[in-house]
Amino acid sequence: MNALFNSALRQSTSIRKDLDTFANSSTASPALQGQINASLTSFSRTIDDYAKLAKQEPVQTKQEKAFERLKNFKTELGEYREEFRRVKSVVEEMQITASRTELLGRRPHHAATPENPYALPSTSPLHNNGSTSSPYAPNPTSSSYAASAIPGQDYNREAHTFREQSFFAQTNTQLDEFLDRGRAVLGDLGQQRDMLKGTQRRLYSVANTLGVSGDTIRMVERRAKQDKWIFWAGVVVFLLFCWLVLHYLR
Repeated sequence: MNALFNSALRQSTSIRKDLDTFANSSTASPALQGQINASLTSFSRTIDDYAKLAKQEPVQTKQEKAFERLKNFKTELGEYREEFRRVKSVVEEMQITASRTELLGRRPHHAATPENPYALPSTSPLHNNGSTSSPYAPNPTSSSYAASAIPGQDYNREAHTFREQSFFAQTNTQLDEFLDRGRAVLGDLGQQRDMLKGTQRRLYSVANTLGVSGDTIRMVERRAKQDKWIFWAGVVVFLLFCWLVLHYLR
């Protein structure tokens, strides 16, 4: 039980250090997130093993102390998971904000482009009507009109790039979640493998015990048969001795 307690303390310290590193980082590192998820899963399994040993503790005072430690470990595990979710959301929000700022910083400063990148330049109906009737309206095929249409094209390109980066960020997040689930499943499979190995060793031990018991039973039966022959031989010798004594004493 002390070994499990020390292991749980080391895992708790390691998780706290990884969470501090993750909180201080400005990018959502998939490797660090996977390491934290694996550490949390291992810490949870260690707590379960410690709980099983605490229930089997025969000394009342040691059992109460173990239950108190178990309660603290479960509280720390819940706090670590909550902090990991919070820090993960904050880092992802910072990354999205940085990407948006970078995209907006590339927008050319042109008079025809609005300050709000999500606002489209509005054209009044008077301007539309005038463009069709006024002889002084700009020619759509002229170079000046084409130059005035470039900022709108830049805005569409920037919006498309931003949507593409958002899609890639969501895809990376989903892939990280799939990898975390795979690591959790792999850890569960490893635990089941250890349990099956332990069961196999117990079966081998039982088989060996049964084999030894069978040999012992066969040896006892053989010895009992020999004792039976010795007994009947002794009875015959005794009867023969009695007959000889009676025959010669008459």
